[in-house]
Amino acid sequence: MTTKHRIFTMPFAKVYPYYVAKAERKGRTKAEVDAVICWLTGHTQKGLEKQLKQETDFETFFAEAPKMNPKRKLITGVVCGVRVEDIREPTMREIRYLDKLVDELAKGKMLDMILRS
Repeated sequence: MTTKHRIFTMPFAKVYPYYVAKAERKGRTKAEVDAVICWLTGHTQKGLEKQLKQETDFETFFAEAPKMNPKRKLITGVVCGVRVEDIREPTMREIRYLDKLVDELAKGKMLDMILRS
């Protein structure tokens, strides 16, 4: 029997402040972090806030996302020493897509470039 990675059962609301803090340290805003999350998952701002309030775990957050953005497949690069496009486990890949988007935001990339517009 395989065990789930512990991030899958961690509440998204516990990690969210770290995404915001990382972006804000680099002069970006919470609104930009929210925009990135909403772009990726299809959540509205109100829907995102509801997920945060309910302390939905990562696995459920992504599994029940309204509409994962098809352009997320264009996200490539390395996160935590692993190429995002090489991750086979679907939920972990979605988590790493989000990590990569927040990294790009923190590195000063333009929002329209991050959102693959």
